[in-house]
Amino acid sequence: MAHRVVKCLAVLATVALPQTLWAQVQTYARPLTLLMPPDPADRQISVVVTPGLASNAGLPDALKLARQAMLDGADIAPADLRALADRNDGLAALKYVRLLLTDPTATPSDIAFYGSIAAGTGRVWALPAAIDAMRLLDPVTEPVDRTRTYVRVLYPHAWAGNALALDALIDLNGDGRLFGALSEETRLKILTQDAVNGDGRGVMRMALALMSQPSRTPAEEALVDNYLTRAAAVTGNLAISVTATNLLDLRRNPVGITVASE
Repeated sequence: MAHRVVKCLAVLATVALPQTLWAQVQTYARPLTLLMPPDPADRQISVVVTPGLASNAGLPDALKLARQAMLDGADIAPADLRALADRNDGLAALKYVRLLLTDPTATPSDIAFYGSIAAGTGRVWALPAAIDAMRLLDPVTEPVDRTRTYVRVLYPHAWAGNALALDALIDLNGDGRLFGALSEETRLKILTQDAVNGDGRGVMRMALALMSQPSRTPAEEALVDNYLTRAAAVTGNLAISVTATNLLDLRRNPVGITVASE
């Protein structure tokens, strides 16, 4: 039997024997896209979701002094940073997240929450840490008000073209996931934004999210093929296009495959 050569080793984790290749493609579905970072410029797209605290008006006297000291460049107590961040001070939230990232006792929930406050006021530098933390959260135990904050910040960033936010939105939507079942409206918006971005990362990620499920309905199988077909057709990312083409080929004929040696 003639063997086909799979040339996606630059994207896939190392695979072993040809007879186990398809099973390992399934196993490594998530890392497949995680090994394809977005364009750095697409990670920096920022959206001001809620204006940050603009003055000391209405603050307790102690927080007024602390905030002024912070604005003057002085270090202030973590408790004051947190209190100011709770009042939607984006700078305080950013500084507090940076402290949390150095604290081994900090919780993912706090990092996600205060990172979202910072990003929501336009400080996009906090978004990667916030997203990393969101991926660690338990959908059952995470407070609903915090989850709403994540949604309120991530969605506008995703629709503005921030690739990290779009990736997170895809990964966190679904049954049993932090944001719950993916709505049809959101699914269509993801497809629209992915087409605008032009790199196929969104549809590839959606395909792999479905492929990683233990079982799929016929409709979901059709969606996988639809997403991979869209990804294969992109011209803005050769790695995505080639990998999607190979995965489509694997789905149609998962036998008789060898792995190209490097």
